[in-house]
Amino acid sequence: MSELITSSAAQLAAKLAAREVTAVEVTQAHLDRINEVDGAINAFLHVNTDEALQVAADVDKARAAGEDLHELAGVPIAIKDLIVTKGQPTTAGSKMLEGWMSPYDATVISKIRAARMPMLGKTNLDEFAMGSSTEHSAYGPTHNPWDLDRIPGGSGGGSAAAVAAFEAPLALGTDTGGSIRQPAAVTGSVGVKPTYGGVSRYGAIAMASSLDQIGPVSRTVLDAALLQEVIGGHDPRDSTSLTDPVGSLADAARNGNVAGMRIGIVKELQGEGYEAGVQARFNESVEMLRDAGAEIVEVSCPNFKYALGAYYLIMPSEASSNLAKYDGVRYGMRELPAEPPLTIERVMSATRAAGFGDEVKRRIILGTYALSAGYYDAYYGSAQKVRTLIQRDFDAAFAQADVLISPTSPNTAFKLGEKLDDPLAMYLNDIATIPANMAGIPGISIPGGLSDGLPVGIQFLAPAREDIRLYRAGAALEGMLEQKWGGPLLASAPVLGGVK
Repeated sequence: MSELITSSAAQLAAKLAAREVTAVEVTQAHLDRINEVDGAINAFLHVNTDEALQVAADVDKARAAGEDLHELAGVPIAIKDLIVTKGQPTTAGSKMLEGWMSPYDATVISKIRAARMPMLGKTNLDEFAMGSSTEHSAYGPTHNPWDLDRIPGGSGGGSAAAVAAFEAPLALGTDTGGSIRQPAAVTGSVGVKPTYGGVSRYGAIAMASSLDQIGPVSRTVLDAALLQEVIGGHDPRDSTSLTDPVGSLADAARNGNVAGMRIGIVKELQGEGYEAGVQARFNESVEMLRDAGAEIVEVSCPNFKYALGAYYLIMPSEASSNLAKYDGVRYGMRELPAEPPLTIERVMSATRAAGFGDEVKRRIILGTYALSAGYYDAYYGSAQKVRTLIQRDFDAAFAQADVLISPTSPNTAFKLGEKLDDPLAMYLNDIATIPANMAGIPGISIPGGLSDGLPVGIQFLAPAREDIRLYRAGAALEGMLEQKWGGPLLASAPVLGGVK
């Protein structure tokens, strides 16, 4: 493979700044890679060839003219197809929005354009971000580059697979219950869920508004930090946006160090239910951190055992409300009833029957039931009380530790189709990632090694507004692991199940 596609975003930025390579060459190399392998992976739903090359050409002209450019100018990026992007289709992985073109850009897209990063295209996802395997896309599943018969995680499996397959050095994802971190774990990439409100959600098609968060997908901790610095910051168009400055995340990533840091092992996020290989890689990482001077403490978060149940009440409830707009009248697809009468109610029913997939329908039904008269307090109200208890557990844990550590996912990538008929088994994949969304705190997943030849993820969690701690701890462990492996984990990946 070409060095242009295996280089990290930071390495590409340095080469571009030194004029060792042009932005057009870098962008074309990634477009060629997409053309070469994406037929087998299905990471992209739309490839933005002409615009990406035009942006790259403009960057080269600006650099030749001596203009002051952003560090990542000319470095390509892929965008999860849940983030509206003017000039490109935004489908949310659903037939409901097939071919829909947004009339405006999401705030993060405006920032990507301002940094002059060529957008390679839109990546596949579970329909409306509802899933843990990217098998629920209306446009077919995405395949894991480590083993094409396995899932790449979800809902943002397209972004993670694109980065892991060297189709893009960077990508944007969204994380509602682990949809950035869990795909990162099973594809050997890096995924970050920023503090809730740290990155604007304006222009991200909402599933569960109190849980959704846009964040970076990359191959290194430093690359994720550089991208979060681009997309982060206050946005007056997002009522939940924080006014805090983004901070020097890249500096923390460049100087990762855990000496003197208190790292808490979450008792409830390990052990029973976690694959033996996942637990083994986690234990090895903890010992590395201890040897590097970190103080390791065990913390207990007893209410985490209720997190999955509470999440699957809050999230479907908010999703059923957010998806009510897809009625076959205002925008999106319209399906007419087979027979008269032609009423709004019957058009809505026919449209939703044809436009939504099984998982979306399942969650709408769950959420509508939880919000219905007579059940609101028993279900949604009770789940919100559990959410408060989870937040208090985190407060107590962070009184004892600077960051927390756990496996990102209890298992490695499973076979495509293996859990499609068992929604509960699918939901359990998010058991270690959901608590962070319930509390609004930041989390990062980094590659932790292999179990039976498949990637394992290690997750760090930090208090709200302390994203910088994630990058400090994540970069430190990343450096130690890569020294042990003799290079990045993805360097040892098989060649896309035989696809060169």
